[in-house]
Amino acid sequence: MLLTPIVCTAILARTWRWSELATLTAAFAALAAKDPMVVLVRQRFVWKQRHPETAVAARWLAGWSVILVASGLVLLTAWPLKAMVAMGLGVGVFSALAVAVNMKNRQRSTLFQIASAAALTSSSLATSLSATGAIAPWCWWLWLLMAMQAAAGILVVHARLDARIAVRVASSATAPVREDFRRVAQISLIVLICAAVTAIVLRRGFVALALLVAVVGYGYDLRRQRSTAALQIPLTKVGQRALALASLFASLLILGLW
Repeated sequence: MLLTPIVCTAILARTWRWSELATLTAAFAALAAKDPMVVLVRQRFVWKQRHPETAVAARWLAGWSVILVASGLVLLTAWPLKAMVAMGLGVGVFSALAVAVNMKNRQRSTLFQIASAAALTSSSLATSLSATGAIAPWCWWLWLLMAMQAAAGILVVHARLDARIAVRVASSATAPVREDFRRVAQISLIVLICAAVTAIVLRRGFVALALLVAVVGYGYDLRRQRSTAALQIPLTKVGQRALALASLFASLLILGLW
């Protein structure tokens, strides 16, 4: 969700600037700094005694901060000041939210994960700024479509987790079978279908094809979740399939927005 939009935007921008590398390092550093930041906040507000991992976390946070500041200085020469302030505020607010969510052990919250999908795929906007000095009109569509696809994927995974839990408790007659995420995932696929129809009307065939490929892939996954044997597939393999689908989706988007 972080790197694929960067690659897509770098290709679609049809130009190259060294500041695009600074975008990559800044995005990675901002994401990587979250974990040591969570450790330090827990040490400050939760843990009563000093934990050994605190010193390590402090060193990692310092290192990532240096990379982030250095990258930011490079981007400051390439981006408009207003865009730099807006992006900086966005990163700061999302980082604070991520730390707060982790402090409450709610990092698996669906709403937070969908918000994370929107935040991570916004790396496309940052790359466009680095490549061209502005956010190209097509980049807004790229961000929206990639965020929609990522959100649908998250909901399908949650539906799978619900289905696996339902299988484990099936022996209990009083155990409720939750299908909340399955219904929401199905709604997300309907949204993707509507977006595909819109793309067809706008004569963006490859964009429509990308959306329909995502719908077919996720729809097939939801259908397979009715099978107990299919639910035993390791989540790592499920993740690999999701990555392959996302890569195909991104490739078709590049063709559609070229």
